Amino acid sequence: MPLLDALSRQTALNRLTANAPFLARLADIHSDDVTRFLGDGTDAALTSVSAPPADDDIMRALRHWRGRMALLLALGDLSGEHDVATTTRLLSEFADQACDAALAAAFAERLPDEEPRGLAVIALGKLGSHELNYSSDIDPILIFDPDTLPRRQRDDPTEAAVRIARRMTEILSARTGDGHVLRVDLRLRPHPEVTPIVLPVEAAISYYESEALAWEQAAFIRSRASAGDRVLGENFLTAIQPFIWRRSLDFRQLKEIGAMSDRIRDHFAQGQAFGPGYDLKRGRGGIREIEFFAQVHQLIYGGRDPSLRVPATVDALAALAAAGRVEADVAARLSGHYATLRRIEHRLQMVEDQQTHCLPVQPAALDCVARLDGVADGAALLAMLEPVAADVGGCYDRLVAERAVTTGLPRDDDGLAAALIAAGFDPPDAAVRTIGEWRGGKLRALRSAAALDALETMLPELVRALGAAPDPQATLTRFDKLVAGLPSAVNFFHLLAAQPALARIATRVLALAPTLADALGARAQLIEGLIDSRAFDAPADKQQLRAEWAPGLAALDYERLLDRVRDHVGERRFAYGVQLVAGATDPLAIACGYSELAEAALAVLADATVAEFVQAHGRIADSELVVLALGRLGGRALTHASDLDLIYLFTGDHLAESDGPRPLGATTYYNRLAQRVTAAMSVPTAAGKLYDVDTRLRPQGAQGPLVVTLDSFERYQREEAWTWEHMALLRARPVYGSDGARAEVERIIAELLAMPRDRARLAADAAEMRAKIAAHKPSQGALDIKGGPGGLVDMEFAMQVTQLASGQCHDPNIAAALGCLQAAGLVPAEVVAAHGLLARMLVMLRLTAPDGEPPTAAARQLVASQCGEPCWPQLLAAHDAARQEIANWWASIRPAEQETKP
Repeated sequence: MPLLDALSRQTALNRLTANAPFLARLADIHSDDVTRFLGDGTDAALTSVSAPPADDDIMRALRHWRGRMALLLALGDLSGEHDVATTTRLLSEFADQACDAALAAAFAERLPDEEPRGLAVIALGKLGSHELNYSSDIDPILIFDPDTLPRRQRDDPTEAAVRIARRMTEILSARTGDGHVLRVDLRLRPHPEVTPIVLPVEAAISYYESEALAWEQAAFIRSRASAGDRVLGENFLTAIQPFIWRRSLDFRQLKEIGAMSDRIRDHFAQGQAFGPGYDLKRGRGGIREIEFFAQVHQLIYGGRDPSLRVPATVDALAALAAAGRVEADVAARLSGHYATLRRIEHRLQMVEDQQTHCLPVQPAALDCVARLDGVADGAALLAMLEPVAADVGGCYDRLVAERAVTTGLPRDDDGLAAALIAAGFDPPDAAVRTIGEWRGGKLRALRSAAALDALETMLPELVRALGAAPDPQATLTRFDKLVAGLPSAVNFFHLLAAQPALARIATRVLALAPTLADALGARAQLIEGLIDSRAFDAPADKQQLRAEWAPGLAALDYERLLDRVRDHVGERRFAYGVQLVAGATDPLAIACGYSELAEAALAVLADATVAEFVQAHGRIADSELVVLALGRLGGRALTHASDLDLIYLFTGDHLAESDGPRPLGATTYYNRLAQRVTAAMSVPTAAGKLYDVDTRLRPQGAQGPLVVTLDSFERYQREEAWTWEHMALLRARPVYGSDGARAEVERIIAELLAMPRDRARLAADAAEMRAKIAAHKPSQGALDIKGGPGGLVDMEFAMQVTQLASGQCHDPNIAAALGCLQAAGLVPAEVVAAHGLLARMLVMLRLTAPDGEPPTAAARQLVASQCGEPCWPQLLAAHDAARQEIANWWASIRPAEQETKP
């Protein structure tokens, strides 16, 4: 044995016998364990300690086992062979095994011929997170299944479960001459003053789905099925996951959790001041504040990020840091402080096996705890702990300050008017009336006491944010309309109060972007997605989006999956729009982001629809569905509200038949499947609408079949298609199907586009089609960016004629294709710049002026700056110049006698 190991073990034993009377008594009783520890170390000594046989005197045997574990784990801790995490994990594993043994004994006493089943122990708190204290209560919730719990013939299921649970608790908690095993506290169950100590599982699920309180949600962050019928326990926890991890966060609960922390500080005021008597658990800067710090962040973000759903405090801090929710340095410091505080807490409890968390007041007792930890005296211990508590308290205070409730607004009209003028409302009269109507409960969403309380909580920050808007009164009017459409404003208001930055974003959206304002009015929880700072990152590509969504979609049935994808798309699309309103991202990057989002949604929904369809009709051998995108999706340039132009194709033999229980011929099979994919993308559900899907660009148009084979598609395009259909293919790309199928479609399109053309005929056909479009859909005014002379439609026609005539630059993305044509000397540089300006204007105007009218005065500066111009008049001048460049280019390409009519 290395000399250093021997010395550290002997030193640990010496400190234990000199300073911890409880452990010193155990060392005398279990001297063989001490000898084995000194010779071989903690882990080797623990191998000889195991759960007692089932036929032992269970009360005595469990206490004897607990004494040996307590002694050896203390020695391992004091010698440094085990760190705090190892010690708490082993204590938790012992508690699990002890609960199993006690429960088995309780069953055996009552039902000797039955295996224990139908009763589960759900561990909460430190046992739930494998962080059990050295001398701690356990706080389980006990549940049973009336259908599987063994019982005597005439027993009522609940009475039988209660008797078994009561006996298990007695075996663990009763203090005998040998001490106790575990103190069991069952008061965390629902309504403990009136409910039995063990609950029917369905009743428990119903309670947590409908009645549970904020602290109960926080408690279940650290929960697991720890003993008994673990399958029953795990099924129960799975059923209440939506209660624990809420996708739409109730910010009232965060407020209540913060209030609970304040009450703990107030109630344990005598332990708040650092020094002798300081409460390591509940004091300012103590263990509980580190746990609350992690749990509050988990509650905010865990509903949307499964990686944060970890029970142990240190693991949770690491996950929060990895996800960018907490600064890495803060997480690391708090983790280190947690280990220090828990270690000293263990020293307190080792002295006499008491569940205490307070440093001794008496100097001699404090010196004893210090020496047990290997510190010279109480003064040195306090000097070590003081900066720890100060840093923890500071971190927690900053968290509380971020979510603090601001001072309310005056309730009298004169005081309110003065506050509104100071915020930027001048004159304030209309705002005074509106806020008075809110306070009077005029709106449906504000008729409850909870809603009015939430209103007062958020009003100060809201008024500040509205006052900073370009037109405060107009923005307040839109906000009033938004609130009028809500069934309840409680959570929305609490959210804005808890996240002041969101109030500023919401008012900017209302002031500048009617499209986003309408979306927010229809689904106020959209703004919750902006809590995540990553909502302002560069738009994700489709692979990133699918990876991000996958964990939350895996276990959903088809209908719930449709809703969840709509949630994901709606949140992301709203966030992209907010990026534009914030001036944070180039509109062309957002247009690409919109496209990647639509493609990710299509892939997920098509996969799910195919899987659902296959269950009924099977598969067709050597055949698959392929989806071809055209238009703005094909060119990766969607706006906020673009339709999706799709063509459905299938590979393989059109005469083949599926192999399922209800077989279909290939043509029928794929036409029905494509209809369902379209419905999955476009039919409104409870979560709203996703996309409009336009399939009229398919062969034969609306009169042709919805889906054709690749061979039929190629033959039609070669033999029957009009020139405009080949022009449309310049923006086509496959977005769904296997790599092989996509490659085959790309080959067909490439060959079609490379066919030799008569330039004059091509230009004449294009000009004729452009004239028909102009007649069918006249320009909607000077800001109709697409239509009218020199608009984006003219530019695309000119570009497509040039691409087909030259056989070059067949990239579906317009900007990329124009860059290629410019490099080849086939398009003026001025046209490329003109496209960039008009494309940005189109994206911005779809948000700020969706009806085609000029944007409001407040929104004009935003549109101008996002398009690279200093002000609206200069943007209009640049717009006119850009349209002239495009008009000139189109005029140089179309036949001279063919004019595009306005």
